[in-house]
Amino acid sequence: MSSTVQHVVREQLIETVSRLRDEGYVSVIDVTAVDYLEHPGRGDLPPEVAPERFELVVTLISHAEPKRIRLRVQVPETNPVVPTLFDLYPGTEALEREVADMFGITFEGHPDPTRILMPPDWEGHPLRKDFSVGRIPVQFKATR
Repeated sequence: MSSTVQHVVREQLIETVSRLRDEGYVSVIDVTAVDYLEHPGRGDLPPEVAPERFELVVTLISHAEPKRIRLRVQVPETNPVVPTLFDLYPGTEALEREVADMFGITFEGHPDPTRILMPPDWEGHPLRKDFSVGRIPVQFKATR
């Protein structure tokens, strides 16, 4: 199965995904994100793509021709909002909620933006690199 990576500007995400759906990419198999807080100057981006703290990663698959495509969308920390893919692919509903819950990236137009993994009153987003995980002291048994 061949795989391709395409960098998409978030303002063109819906247009790009619509075109890919029309080209035979019938399923979104994953929607996730990456927090590049500790690697702001990563070198794996094309020169025309400005790196942002967050990157949305959407993987689509074609069954007619065995191929997949991974879309990488840069999402700024100051405005972590992208359009929802729900209207094009209703199966993305839970995946987008997980990204919103874990990374704090909002999906504009999502039908149910409530938390899915963390309790409703939870503060913060656990998969962000600056999320404090806290410490639990380890207690050892005394040796004799």
